[in-house]
Amino acid sequence: MTGPTAPMATEPEPAAGWAPTWALGRAVLLAGLLLVAGVLLGRVDLIVLAAPFALGTAYALRRRPTALPQVWISQDEDGPLVEGGDVTAAVSVGNPDSVDYDLVVVRSRVSPWLRITRAGFARDGAVDDVPSAATTPADGGAPASGRGRSIADRPFVTAVPTGTVADLELAGRAVRWGRHPVGPAGARVATAGGLLVSRAVLTEPVRVRVYPRTEPFEAVEAMPRAAGLVGAHHSRRPGEGGELAGVRIFAPGDRLRRIDWRVSLRARQLHVAATLSDRDAEVVVLIDVLAEAGRSGGVSGAASVLDTTVRATAAIAEHYLHRGDRVSLLEYGPGARRLRPAAGRRQYLTVLEWLLDVHVHPSSHEPYDQVFGPQLLSSDALVVVLTPLLDERSAQMLARLARAGRFVVAVDTLPTDLASPKDLGWAEVAYRLWRLDREVMIGQLREHGVPVVRWAGAGSLDQVLRDVARLATAPRVGGR
Repeated sequence: MTGPTAPMATEPEPAAGWAPTWALGRAVLLAGLLLVAGVLLGRVDLIVLAAPFALGTAYALRRRPTALPQVWISQDEDGPLVEGGDVTAAVSVGNPDSVDYDLVVVRSRVSPWLRITRAGFARDGAVDDVPSAATTPADGGAPASGRGRSIADRPFVTAVPTGTVADLELAGRAVRWGRHPVGPAGARVATAGGLLVSRAVLTEPVRVRVYPRTEPFEAVEAMPRAAGLVGAHHSRRPGEGGELAGVRIFAPGDRLRRIDWRVSLRARQLHVAATLSDRDAEVVVLIDVLAEAGRSGGVSGAASVLDTTVRATAAIAEHYLHRGDRVSLLEYGPGARRLRPAAGRRQYLTVLEWLLDVHVHPSSHEPYDQVFGPQLLSSDALVVVLTPLLDERSAQMLARLARAGRFVVAVDTLPTDLASPKDLGWAEVAYRLWRLDREVMIGQLREHGVPVVRWAGAGSLDQVLRDVARLATAPRVGGR
């Protein structure tokens, strides 16, 4: 015999999630008082006066709602959204009930980095616009913050007939890279002539992916040492390529089409034209996430350390991937995130997706062994380190890489317009001393052979790459 069956989940009551409003309480109370007073006092006029309230309430409640509204958020994804691009989203409220929703109040939260300038329910093909001046921040640069500062944070009201959907359309501009939430959103419904109201129905937020804007960057200098088998860089290694390296005596294995007949007839011995192989290179972009400085103002405002780092990484990756090189990404921090080296358009899209999750992770321990321990860098890779040089551990990491014989280029991402403290006392003096100490640290790194250059877009790395390439081809002293 089988044991007792488990109790099945109880079906919700027809009125579950719905509550009477104060209007219903007042109507019932007033009608009841008039009826009682008319019966006790024997006055027919009081009963006649109570009849409209009783009949109106009964007529409004003749069809009671049984289902709560459905709320969801959708985003219009026509293509990759980049900083400064237009973003469009919608908060939809559906009515699955057989009763019309007389009043629907919808409210949604939106990230301050999504500057919503147009919001409203679509009516006859048009959208009820809210004046965009309401979203202009008081400081003119930073995003709107606090309640009441954003258009989308306001309540929007509409009516939803049975079996239909109302869309609260939100349109604006994405002002900073990252994964920005639209939502959570909520809706409350009043029906039965305003006598019943539903509980708040909430929905989870939707993350809008905003990719960093690629700053113009181009490096015309060759890589220090190319390592792959095919690519666009002319290496110093003989092989099948298009760069002429000279003429030499024919050797077994040489192709007949390489024979230089003019030199062979003149020297009465077969000679071939030697070429240099075209090879690709591996570029490792190392991102320092130990410290942050500056205030982000979005795509058209001031750039913080993290803004400069992410946008410069996207530009460097796009440049080298377009040339056919392999690019990998590393985080210098406690997370030690890593993106494997690869080439092509797919790798560029993966780089942009990977950069959306870059955040500052302050840590008290040394992350060097955690970052470089299990994954050894290729000896021929060019390591581009994006760092603000605010932490002494970052400088020590650069010096260790240089002593290990790596080709390292340090890109300074500290904002040039970093404001000094305005407090009274020794704050300004301490700031000057910190600046001097940082300049001394940069000088010591250059003495260790680590070139340090400030990021300036196109041509930022030309001079340092030229110096690194010269060091890579220089003869080694003492066999080292």
